[in-house]
Amino acid sequence: MLGGTAEARALASTLVGSGMSVVSSLAGRVSEPKLPAGEVRIGGFGGAAGLATWLESGRVAGVVDATHPFAERISASAVTAADAAGVPLLRLERPGWKEADGEAWTWAESLEDAARMVEGPGRRVFLTTGRQGLAAFARVTTSSFLIRCVDPPEPPLPPRAEVLLDRGPYTVGGELELMRAHRIDLLVTKDSGGTMTAAKLEAARRLGVPVIVVRRPSRPDAPTVETVDDAVRWVRSLRPAATELNEHDEQQETRTHAQP
Repeated sequence: MLGGTAEARALASTLVGSGMSVVSSLAGRVSEPKLPAGEVRIGGFGGAAGLATWLESGRVAGVVDATHPFAERISASAVTAADAAGVPLLRLERPGWKEADGEAWTWAESLEDAARMVEGPGRRVFLTTGRQGLAAFARVTTSSFLIRCVDPPEPPLPPRAEVLLDRGPYTVGGELELMRAHRIDLLVTKDSGGTMTAAKLEAARRLGVPVIVVRRPSRPDAPTVETVDDAVRWVRSLRPAATELNEHDEQQETRTHAQP
């Protein structure tokens, strides 16, 4: 499983609890990640070719890509690698956010597009797009930023920026207090979906703060589900193949020990 999301951890917990062998791969971009149940691997594979080799050598029965909706590089590599290794792949991707009745978010096609939209004298921007890609906002000099991320971001950053290190889940009350204290008049976020960080959107709605949302990147075609339950059913459908692999490995081990 290519993980790092709450859905990936929930899926790993369910599968491990039912007696299945799960290896979760994390990119290693967060210094203290929340670890899922089962075996954990941290770090890259060396591109699609390296991942394909790992899948073949590990006799993997199936791959679940449960990475963040904006982790487009690893998702593309996963599709290519799974096809090369002849391993079935499923994409587990939570639904995106939607405006409430009466709301009208401004949608940006990229971080660079969003950066062009935030220019404005005296504007105070709550930037919650994560620490990757902040360089897109480095040339914005007329707005000030409150940047929230889990780990300290690397430069370049906007010249007028305050960094807040924090990790969700967040509450509506907490987000209201934060946005009022910093006199935020614009929220910029990615369409990450899910509930862990959605409270900021409700807080912005209550305060009348406009919202810019960066659209999700396009993904290569792959079978996709939106819920952990659907992913569990897909993985369990692979169980005969997984059982055959385990029996093969046990037979190999028995023959090895039986040799004089």
